[in-house]
Amino acid sequence: MARNLQQHILQTASELFYSQGIKATGVDAIVKAAGTTKMSLYKYFPSKDDLVLAHLRKSREALLERIFKGVKERGGTPEQKLLSVFEVFEELLNAPEFRGCPFINAAAEFADENNPVQQASADFYAAFRNELADLGRQAGIVDAEQLAARLALLISGAIISEQIQRHSGAMANAYAAAEILIKNELTAD
Repeated sequence: MARNLQQHILQTASELFYSQGIKATGVDAIVKAAGTTKMSLYKYFPSKDDLVLAHLRKSREALLERIFKGVKERGGTPEQKLLSVFEVFEELLNAPEFRGCPFINAAAEFADENNPVQQASADFYAAFRNELADLGRQAGIVDAEQLAARLALLISGAIISEQIQRHSGAMANAYAAAEILIKNELTAD
């Protein structure tokens, strides 16, 4: 039961942080939405910061799993797998509950580079770029890290564009740019 309550509090907080913003979501709102007490919340999460970091860990696992499960399901050549990352993000951006990237949102709210929230966001994107670089190496791309950085930049930009203007086609444009980048890398000497 305790583990279920801890997970319920975290799930409730994650939903509120994502939909309303981290700083805009107070502990009282989380307690009320979770149907629990502050004492119970603080038993599992000694501070709001601990809860925020748990939210980001949970989001990291869920997002990376969703991306690379989608890539695996689509299959294909390593080049197609790189492009399928954009297809997975297109699905995420088209979801009615889309409110941007939880890591970009968190980084915007906690801009100090020494803040643990900012670091957790940076760590997510580093892990994401590493996964992209692995796909690039599988495709035979010599400078897979540089390609991964460029692809991650395209995706981040498309996410922000879509957050600013829904149904903008930003991810489709990012996909088209990624095709060119990947093709250029594959044909480079």
